[in-house]
Amino acid sequence: MPRFSVIVPAYKVQAYLHECLESVLGQSYPDLELIAVDDCSPDACGAIIDEFAARDARVQAVHLAENVGLGRARNAGLAHASGDYLIFLDSDDSLTPDALRAIADRLKETSEPDVLVYDYARTYWSGEAVRNQFAAQLTEEGPAPFRLADRPGLLRVLMVVWNKAYRREFVEREGFTFPAGYYEDTPWTYPVLMSAESIATLDRVCVHYRQRRHGSILGTSSRGHFDLFEQYDRVFAHIDGHPELAHWRPVLFRRMVDHFSTVFLKRGRLPRGSRAEFLRKARAHYRRYRAPGHPVPPRTRVRHALVRLGTHRTYRLLSLASRVCRRALRQTKALLRTIRGAALQLHYRVQLRLPLRADRAVFSSYWGRGHGCNPGALESAFRAYAPHIRTAWIALPEHHHTIPAATRRLRPGTAAYWTALARSKYLVNNVNFDRRLVKRPGQIMVQTQHGTPLKHMGLDLQDRPAAARGTDFAELLRNVDKWDYCLSANRHSTLVWERVFPSSYTTLEYGFPRNDVFQRTTSADVARLRESLGIPADAIAVLYAPTYRDYRRTQRRTLDLERVLRRLGPRFVVLTRAHHSYEAPLTRAAGDRLIDVSDHPSIESLCLASDALVTDYSSLMFDYAGLDRPIVIHADDWEAYEAARGTYFDLRDFPPGAVARSEDELIDIFATGHWRGSRSTQLRSAFRERFCPYDDGRAAERVVRRVVLGESAGLPPFIPLADRHPVPSAAAARPSAPLATVPAPGGPVPLTETL
Repeated sequence: MPRFSVIVPAYKVQAYLHECLESVLGQSYPDLELIAVDDCSPDACGAIIDEFAARDARVQAVHLAENVGLGRARNAGLAHASGDYLIFLDSDDSLTPDALRAIADRLKETSEPDVLVYDYARTYWSGEAVRNQFAAQLTEEGPAPFRLADRPGLLRVLMVVWNKAYRREFVEREGFTFPAGYYEDTPWTYPVLMSAESIATLDRVCVHYRQRRHGSILGTSSRGHFDLFEQYDRVFAHIDGHPELAHWRPVLFRRMVDHFSTVFLKRGRLPRGSRAEFLRKARAHYRRYRAPGHPVPPRTRVRHALVRLGTHRTYRLLSLASRVCRRALRQTKALLRTIRGAALQLHYRVQLRLPLRADRAVFSSYWGRGHGCNPGALESAFRAYAPHIRTAWIALPEHHHTIPAATRRLRPGTAAYWTALARSKYLVNNVNFDRRLVKRPGQIMVQTQHGTPLKHMGLDLQDRPAAARGTDFAELLRNVDKWDYCLSANRHSTLVWERVFPSSYTTLEYGFPRNDVFQRTTSADVARLRESLGIPADAIAVLYAPTYRDYRRTQRRTLDLERVLRRLGPRFVVLTRAHHSYEAPLTRAAGDRLIDVSDHPSIESLCLASDALVTDYSSLMFDYAGLDRPIVIHADDWEAYEAARGTYFDLRDFPPGAVARSEDELIDIFATGHWRGSRSTQLRSAFRERFCPYDDGRAAERVVRRVVLGESAGLPPFIPLADRHPVPSAAAARPSAPLATVPAPGGPVPLTETL
């Protein structure tokens, strides 16, 4: 008996069926049967199913003599199922890699519940994937399994059949089947969840829900949408037959009314001339099943009134009044914004005529993010070495908690913000300030930059449209002309900055202030950082921090981090750091060994807490090299990256450590110990000599003494690399023997280590 019976009904989906079936058969958890039901499809679906059945004994091909619709096709598959758990998958959707393994593990953890609810993501033809907006309802925290009454918020998750695993004995005992017609998921899902004695959740995307350009059958215009009334009749009939479920009537009544109003309001769903009939039926159901007791939110009261009254004309009148009010509100808000903007600019012009404040400095980084990077280190140095200077930091409100208590907090676009820009003598940023900023005589602007350039920057992007993305290069140069100083960490950076950002500023080749902490932190500090992040004391912590891709619109996930951890063994932990340009983490499957640190305010703290860095082309590698800890480069798309963005040297020819060109190579590098072997050390030493000559822990002090205190001579001398002693990693003292037993890859594995 297989663990899972995966049931896939197919009708007119020949373009997507291969991907769907492959996503099931390619799962790392092989204990399954795949029941593919050809619902008398007029295209090649039946032949495709037969091809899969011929090549894999786990596939059962079921051919129906006539087209019976999605619900009855699922019933046909259900009749052939023998697995412990049932999983339904629509034939244009797909399972994510390792989904069944994650489901199996969670079922075992939660004592074989009747139903396991897992997450999905909508995938679009553009390549974009958007996770379910109610994913928080699937948290695995708290007791499990549970009943629906313990967590009624699960009803907010899309009521479909394909985001759940069902214990077959439970389904057969209760006699659940699918009805004919549209909305067949409704009379299945509600009764199943209400009747289940035990439910568990899995906070992981297991299904990619394809959003086809022309939508699903439910988005087409048809009288089939009237089937919705019979489906809710079945739901309430189930409640009538099970008096112990009567307390769910108010909740289901409200959801029924919401559903009716949604179908009615969706343009193009109901055929012309049928809308009034639909509303009359909706009103009849409203009166038949009305069950007071569940409050209706204010935002949906008009929709409920539409169903309750059942008159199209009344709704159109209410809708018109609502649109007029919304339009008036939008216009009023726009007028107020215009007035406020004009008032702030007038305020700024007045402030520009007032004297500069020589004891004021204003800082910012990454377009209003929190206290950090080079500006953050310099702000701290201003307070330490030039205490007469009063500092302020510009950040969005959600980042104010990162700003030290001694530093004034400013919100972008406020009167205080414009006052600070107009009257502060020192302006420090790692990107550009507001383009409307007027650089006054006597003001000093310090451009700190935010990394050593591997990828093309500035004017070098003029022939890279994918990376430039409409950059106004004339505007860029006007901003550069406001700089007085530009920081550089090495000669390579100096030569690049002065060519791609040409102007009359002075380059300060002093090292990066943000890296000073690497030379000052103690082993006790590292231990505290690791503890705060939840890293076990004896673990090997790998920081995974890939960079942004100009040639992709969505975040690129090339590593299956869960698989990597499984192959390497229990001593490894991965800290995942998504690039700040993306608003989603690198993985949703967080846990004790896979820790998302994308929102952590300090990348320097993450570097200190880790034992090794895995990255692709991120400039973080240049900073991390100053720690003298192992670095592994995962360069699986170098050619595409170089073609889209352009680079100043071939990283594969001059890497800071071992280079992996695939996931298997990366696993092998860590499993064999090459990641911290002698060859990796040699490569890192050469890399440090070229790119870390000045990062000796006193860069911020040099900048403050030169820019604020006016000291051009007598600045702290640079400490040679051989005399520097950055804090060692927690794993540095451990033996370097292989830490995991990993099966050899199928073919030869070329490694930088073997060069």
